[in-house]
Amino acid sequence: MSTPQRLQELEELGELGQWAVEHILGLTVENVQLKKQLEQAQAQLKKQEEQLEQLQRQVHRQAAPFRRPENERNPHPMRPGRKAGHAGFYRPKPDQVDEHIRVNLECCPHCQGALCEKRPLTQYIEEIPAVRPRVTELITEEGWCEHCQAEVFSTHPLQVSRAGGAAAVQLGPRALGLACDLTKAKGLSMRKTVAVLGDHFGLKLTPGGLALLLQRVGRKMQPEYEQMAVQLRQSAVAHADETGWWVGGPGWWLWVFTTSEMTFYVVIQSRAAAVALGVLGKDFAGVLVSDCLAIYDDLNPLQQKCYSHHLKAVSEACQSHPQHGEGYLLQVRALLRTAICLKALQEGAEPQRFELCLGNLRLRAHALLDHPRAQAQEEKVRMRLWKQRDHLFTFLERSEVPATNNLAERQLRPAVIARKISCGNKTSKGAQAWQVLASISATCQQKGRSFIQFVAERVLLQPTRAP
Repeated sequence: MSTPQRLQELEELGELGQWAVEHILGLTVENVQLKKQLEQAQAQLKKQEEQLEQLQRQVHRQAAPFRRPENERNPHPMRPGRKAGHAGFYRPKPDQVDEHIRVNLECCPHCQGALCEKRPLTQYIEEIPAVRPRVTELITEEGWCEHCQAEVFSTHPLQVSRAGGAAAVQLGPRALGLACDLTKAKGLSMRKTVAVLGDHFGLKLTPGGLALLLQRVGRKMQPEYEQMAVQLRQSAVAHADETGWWVGGPGWWLWVFTTSEMTFYVVIQSRAAAVALGVLGKDFAGVLVSDCLAIYDDLNPLQQKCYSHHLKAVSEACQSHPQHGEGYLLQVRALLRTAICLKALQEGAEPQRFELCLGNLRLRAHALLDHPRAQAQEEKVRMRLWKQRDHLFTFLERSEVPATNNLAERQLRPAVIARKISCGNKTSKGAQAWQVLASISATCQQKGRSFIQFVAERVLLQPTRAP
């Protein structure tokens, strides 16, 4: 029997039939809704299964595992290589030739026929010779002086330590310099440094022994480290930044103070203003470039706050702004970007015209920052810049001052990479050696000097007993 016939019979049953008809119609509607919901759930499940399958393929993909998704890639990427018009680059001709080999061509190698118009083809093959340690047996003497009532000893310029017995086998100056360079300048871990020294140079030592050697070199380089602090206090512009560190546990901080010619690291269990004040001194007369961390605010009169941080704060405020920054926040962003553009024109601009533009910027800044804003995001940005109103245009007032703190962040980046590899230091002695050697390594790189040679020259001075 069909459904309409059943409904007709139920209608003939009176009230009971009417109730049954309404109940059946309600169940029919509910069934249709459930079917629709089931179809939607199945479609959503299928979509989620496709997403899961795509994620699993990305996890197990061996080629380019960190490649961007197709929808995020630039559809018109730039052509690889140098731009048109740039001079080509090739390996330069060696300054020194150690061996000359000439291979004559007397006849055709295939038919043995005579040749004409022969011409030489010159190549230079640069090869690394097989390396083995150059071992020097050094015998010195010690004795007791009855007159001085003291122990005396003979020394040699090659000595880096007077240790004997189990510690009698020492690394020479250049080997020590190479070990320091691999760990501090090249960013290798202790174990990888030991592997490189053993596999490629035949120098056998353990990670623990290498750590003790670095501590000893760090103590010998301490005078140079302290002299760098003196030079930092006399600099015209100093950049500062800090990040978390690990010395056998959390709670430590790595500070960086850098100029265009030197970098000074400090590992200490504090993030207080006293650390920066102790490094720079109470009478620092230069310009301090930093972010807007409050500990820097009262260190010295002349400061410049990083414009990159200012612009980032404005962008974050725009994201949560009801009108996406329309109006006030976009005006503040325009002020900051105009100041950066004016900096790019400072070198070739006429002084009077430049001062006129700078004066207009100051007036515009006062108009934007002197009056409170009712909107929360706008007031937050206004207060941030209003607190730094005395330092807002220092980089335009002094040509040697940049608008950002990028220099400190760049010099901090190798340390951050080292922290990811080794998690910092295990002991305070290791941290002391790290800050000394990393500071000297970064400074040598800035000055174009050889860190290996610098260490080799310094470790020969005033030999001390091994730790």
